[in-house]
Amino acid sequence: MNDEPRSPKDTFITVYGRMPVLEVLQDLELNVDKVLLAESAHGESVDRIRALARRRGIPVRTATAHRVKVLAGNGKHDQGVLADVVAPRMTLVEDFVLRPSEGADAVLVLDAVTNPQNVGMILRTATAAGLGGVVLPRAGSPGVDPLVVKASAGVAYRAPILRCRTAVDGVQALKDAGWRIAGLDGGAPHDLYETQLPAATAFVLGNETEGVSREVADLVDVWVSIPMAGDVESLNVASAAAVVSFELLRRGR
Repeated sequence: MNDEPRSPKDTFITVYGRMPVLEVLQDLELNVDKVLLAESAHGESVDRIRALARRRGIPVRTATAHRVKVLAGNGKHDQGVLADVVAPRMTLVEDFVLRPSEGADAVLVLDAVTNPQNVGMILRTATAAGLGGVVLPRAGSPGVDPLVVKASAGVAYRAPILRCRTAVDGVQALKDAGWRIAGLDGGAPHDLYETQLPAATAFVLGNETEGVSREVADLVDVWVSIPMAGDVESLNVASAAAVVSFELLRRGR
């Protein structure tokens, strides 16, 4: 197992920008850990942020504009404001595999899926289908930022996100813990609907253009494909994730 210390990014979803921060402060179902304002941030919206945070008892801290940009991870759109929202179902892969089985053991692994809209849609779909988690590595994947949250229609805040350093680390941890690793590929010989797989299966979804990386492919136990008609060769990765997720939901019923 990886002994790398837990990152705040494995506990919180950092929201930046004045309107997104106002929106999370107005949503009483979200647990906001703290708000950070740049020393240079002023204006009516900043005053509203301070007032809403004070009303909810949320700490408001100040820092240099540069520090806010670094923590937001986006130098163009932070507007001198960010908030850390507690993600209650976000955890490390290595902790996930140690928990008692709750019957939702199947997971998706995103291997260098880089488009924030795809990531957000996959988080929404997997959550709706009741999957055990979505492995979202820190390296090679977008952060769970406002673009991802928007594409998930807000579901990202409560999605079962499983964090790890790289996709290889995540897949190896799952494999070592007894998960069967299935790779999704359009040319695979095994039909998704006919292949028998255990409840504890990790389905790997590869990059939008290059597919599953070679390092992760070396860990795959079985390759499966989604049968398609009409001379269609492949689906968008978010669409493929939806097909897999709801097939797993059907099997679990």
